[in-house]
Amino acid sequence: MKRLFRGLKKTRDRLFGPLQKIFSSGRLDEDDIEELEALLFSADIGVDTTERIIEKVRERLCSGSGPDPDFISLVSDELLGVMDEIPPYKEPDGVPRVIVIVGVNGVGKTSTIGKLSGLFKAEGKSVLLAACDTFRAAAIDQLELWAEKTGVSVVRQKMGSDPAAVAFDAVSSAKAKGVDIVIVDTAGRLHTKANLMEELRKIFRVLSGKIEGIAIEAWLVLDANFGQNSFRQAEVFVRDLPVTGLVLTKLDSTAKGGIVIPVQKNLGVPVLYAGTGEGVEDIEPFDHNSFVEALLL
Repeated sequence: MKRLFRGLKKTRDRLFGPLQKIFSSGRLDEDDIEELEALLFSADIGVDTTERIIEKVRERLCSGSGPDPDFISLVSDELLGVMDEIPPYKEPDGVPRVIVIVGVNGVGKTSTIGKLSGLFKAEGKSVLLAACDTFRAAAIDQLELWAEKTGVSVVRQKMGSDPAAVAFDAVSSAKAKGVDIVIVDTAGRLHTKANLMEELRKIFRVLSGKIEGIAIEAWLVLDANFGQNSFRQAEVFVRDLPVTGLVLTKLDSTAKGGIVIPVQKNLGVPVLYAGTGEGVEDIEPFDHNSFVEALLL
């Protein structure tokens, strides 16, 4: 919770202070409502959610309530209401658990894998990493650096190897050794390139078709700084792959952390983890209540 609170500082500073000013002014006229609407848009919480909050504020005013601190609670309740409509994450059954990390270049996939491996290991799980971005030597080297930091092993092959073959070797090894979790790093060339999506689909076909009893899923990593542009990226991955969860990175470096809300709502996929810094421990499970509290209090 402390990391999330710290990570959302820029968004909170943009949102909470001005909200307090609007709601404690002793009046609330149409200009104030327009200011509130612009403020909510600026935090990137989405058109639908913004309109929902504005409608509730108008209802409160029509009921005879004046502008008071309870309006902050109204905003909080509406944000939670939107997120509670998102289908909850269900961890698939099977051993090992195979998490294929996907996303475009630059969103922080490899560092997210490193942080997740540290988090899972701290929970007492055994972890193996698969270096399936075989077209960039830097990607493999970076993954090995994170593995050294967190004390886990990496399965890798030479540059240019078939990513599905690397994934198969890693999962086969994990199954033989009783490893709990395999995290698969993947390439992230532009999502508009059909060959990337086919490469990712092949990983799932090979693993699902040749290794029985595993639990395989995709987690999509998104950079919070992308704002609404994240949707176009995310839609392609969610359409083509079995994406069961989202990881939002770099929440600490954006004033638009509200993107957490519309990304989940529009994709129908929950945010599972939030990255809030560059350190190994700067990631934590995402919780709706903690998020809204860190955003508004």
